Amino acid sequence: MRRFVATLCLAVCVTVLTAVLLAPRPAAAGEAVAAMRPMGSMIDKIVVEKGKRVLTLMSEGRAVKTWPIALGWEPAGHKQYEGDGRTPEGWYVIDYRNDESIYYRSLRISYPNGEDRASAAARGKSPGGDIYIHGQPTTIKSSLRAKTMKDWTAGCIALSNDAMDELWALIDIGTPIEIFP
Repeated sequence: MRRFVATLCLAVCVTVLTAVLLAPRPAAAGEAVAAMRPMGSMIDKIVVEKGKRVLTLMSEGRAVKTWPIALGWEPAGHKQYEGDGRTPEGWYVIDYRNDESIYYRSLRISYPNGEDRASAAARGKSPGGDIYIHGQPTTIKSSLRAKTMKDWTAGCIALSNDAMDELWALIDIGTPIEIFP
């Protein structure tokens, strides 16, 4: 009986370990993710203009669709470190999709890159991370905050949920994003 229980425990452990090791994981942040983009994607770039508060989808150099956005609560300037409330500026890629976000749906931006990490380290700070394009909050408290503030995120780029649905259908992992001041 002991041998049976030991064998059963071993089989369960091996099964769980195999499931954990083979489970899909979010792509690593960084430029290498761009190579994973499907060839048939119509959208080849996302452009964010922070000063105009718009996100535009581009295809072969032409604007395809534009939506209004909200930014971090300190919208001026490039993100310097974790907790500064700024939205990053520069070139990144979309490296993860989350359809169970507390902000409806979300697409992760590959911030921080090497330059961002070095800049934050020079200040003795963490660069932060978890910068997303996302929809509206799903919790009542956050939802009220979002409705009363123009720029309310901690550094993310927020859209309406309807706009997020459209964006979600058009954007692949690896899509480049350029964020302008």
